[in-house]
Amino acid sequence: MPPRKINLVEAADRAITKVFDPHIAGDVNDSQAKVAKFGEVFDWHVHDSEDEAFLVLRGRIAIDFRDGPVELGEGDFIVVPRGVEHRPRSLTAEPVVLMFEPATTLNTGSAKSDLTITDLKRL
Repeated sequence: MPPRKINLVEAADRAITKVFDPHIAGDVNDSQAKVAKFGEVFDWHVHDSEDEAFLVLRGRIAIDFRDGPVELGEGDFIVVPRGVEHRPRSLTAEPVVLMFEPATTLNTGSAKSDLTITDLKRL
């Protein structure tokens, strides 16, 4: 059986019903491609041991850093290095974002809150 093709935006619209609920799109070695819809504001957090990459598939987001925000639109990509405190948030209604990170990465990093997701679903 050949690998399965997936349209990430269509799959997100079909499967993801709440913001900041990452779903696994695929496994790549010890990492995962995860897709989420972003909401108004997420928790400030840091990943002590993992870099985290973001690619905006639809809409606009900002990633706040303690020294100022970085705004991203469709097609924009950023890598947040390990150890850098950040807080993602939407600038448009429910933007769709692809994240690439080690499979063991917890979405809220060192912070624990109601937004922490430990049991991820697959698209």
